[in-house]
Amino acid sequence: MIKIGNLEIPDRPLILAPMEDISDPPFRVICMEMGADLVYSEFISSEGLIRDADKSKIKLDIFPGERPIAIQVFGHDEKSMTEAVNIIEKVKPDMIDINYGCPVKKVVKKGAGAAALQNLPQMVKMTEKIVKSTKIPVTVKTRLAWDSHSIKIVELCEMLQDVGVAAIAVHARTAVQQYSGTADWAWFKRIKNNNRFKIPLFGNGDINTPQKAKTLFDEYQVDGVMIGRASIGNPWIFKLTKHYLKGNDIPFKIKISEKAEVCRRHLMQSVKWKGERLGILEMRPHYAHYFKGIYHFKAIRIKLVESTDLNQITGILDSLANADETQIL
Repeated sequence: MIKIGNLEIPDRPLILAPMEDISDPPFRVICMEMGADLVYSEFISSEGLIRDADKSKIKLDIFPGERPIAIQVFGHDEKSMTEAVNIIEKVKPDMIDINYGCPVKKVVKKGAGAAALQNLPQMVKMTEKIVKSTKIPVTVKTRLAWDSHSIKIVELCEMLQDVGVAAIAVHARTAVQQYSGTADWAWFKRIKNNNRFKIPLFGNGDINTPQKAKTLFDEYQVDGVMIGRASIGNPWIFKLTKHYLKGNDIPFKIKISEKAEVCRRHLMQSVKWKGERLGILEMRPHYAHYFKGIYHFKAIRIKLVESTDLNQITGILDSLANADETQIL
């Protein structure tokens, strides 16, 4: 077992990465059912929480069946971050994660997310304050550095460990790279080869197949694999990866009927959580991912994303579930 503070998760865990507008409770539950060992929330603004903003508060919701869960928070100010952590404590997450990795301009320009990587002493100082403000394990998700000329991730991981961080997830790109180029996994091994580094390290970046997850465990020594974009419309990646890590081949593709059934359940959970209008709207980006590879899907997708009628949408999904796969693949 891997220990994160008092939390125990299985060895070689598969982890759902935090993704804005993706890793909400309906999707997290599905990923847990498919084999994820730990899930992260969408990132939540510390300023939004302390101002009691509805958009931030709803992100604190935790559904039955989605634990263990980390609630992720971002911000640039020590006071607002510690106040936000006190609010997060009330929903009793298993972990509180600090986002030091988001490279999006609107976050970075406020000094939050990956902007913290431009001032490592301040980043470590704020982290220590947050750790001391709560009894819940505090973890960090970060990038390698701000840019390729300032990489000190080995030293940073050690410093964060020394101020009480219980686990670290590293996306193996710099902030300047955003999501371009390839993730440099070699840094994972360098971090793990530091004899002073003892806490769990989760590897993130470009893990989109079971084979890559296995490589990350076997060759790059990570303690856990964090899967993000590859899970969108494909929560089965956790199930297939677990199967592969046990020494099995990957013998099957997911049937369209199962994709349609899971997509329908995802939609209905979203509607139940957010209300019919918002639930329908926020499912729209998911359809192309769920049904990637279906012959002539474009016309079906247009109907799904243009409709505001829940019965019509579920009818389309039901027709996909019952279609002859030889005609739609």
